[in-house]
Amino acid sequence: MSARVLNGNQIADAIKEELKQEIAALKSRGITPGLAAVLVGENPASQIYVRNKVRACELLGLYSERIELPTETSTEALLKLIGDLNAKDSIDGILVQLPLPSQIDAKRVLPAIDPKKDVDGLHPVNAGKLMSGRPGMVPCTPAGVIQILDRSQIPIRGARAVVVGRSDMVGKPMAMLLLHQNATVTICHSQTRDLVAVTREADILVAAMGKPALITKDFIKPGATVIDVGTSRLTRAEEVRAIFHDSSGPLERLQAKGFILIGDVQPEDVKEAAGAYTPVPGGVGPLTIAMLMSNTVHAARLRRG
Repeated sequence: MSARVLNGNQIADAIKEELKQEIAALKSRGITPGLAAVLVGENPASQIYVRNKVRACELLGLYSERIELPTETSTEALLKLIGDLNAKDSIDGILVQLPLPSQIDAKRVLPAIDPKKDVDGLHPVNAGKLMSGRPGMVPCTPAGVIQILDRSQIPIRGARAVVVGRSDMVGKPMAMLLLHQNATVTICHSQTRDLVAVTREADILVAAMGKPALITKDFIKPGATVIDVGTSRLTRAEEVRAIFHDSSGPLERLQAKGFILIGDVQPEDVKEAAGAYTPVPGGVGPLTIAMLMSNTVHAARLRRG
């Protein structure tokens, strides 16, 4: 029996339909939620991410501003912009696209965002609220993973959950959200001993290391739910051959597009070993944008009473 595919596009579409009703109710009171997306430099992946986020705002009827700054922008110049956006009444959410150029101090930039407008959920105030189980802005990708599990009727309470990755944006908040829903949670990272043995205990396995196809069938408990957060681009044929057991189809896609997307989970193995899984693309990615829209609407409601 093949593994069940958890379709992120369908779940994201359902969330957006629900948001349309909330947005219409706000607009009837003269309130249009607004998002400012700040992009520093010319990182191609970041440009795509920001374009998709602004496009999602347009489709839902949200106000948005796309602000592009040159690569050589200083920390002080970015802080000045954030201060202006904090004070701007038409903006409910501020998103600073990561990663930032090396000369910019992200540890100064992210805390400068008004916590009430921090729709990425990365401000220390919102991180503290998440840790203590208080209402606040939650990082979009982990929030999206919880939506996938809840809406797919995959039980979290009492489950053994393993999160592979400890980033501030995904790994740590993901573990806290699962813990708040009464999972027993283990966080793994690059220094974890016998990673395979730990992950094979997981009923819910979340892969968020950013390492292509790190998780093979040996890492997966038979029948487990596998959530693949990673997204990497393969651009060379030897990379594709090294990862795929049957590389003919992926090589054709590589030749046609110039790249193929792959997650942190070996895509052939997960179909064989898991009970349910998120594909790449079309899994977690669409939920990240849907939850950003949700956070922006939530911020507008809180700011305007």
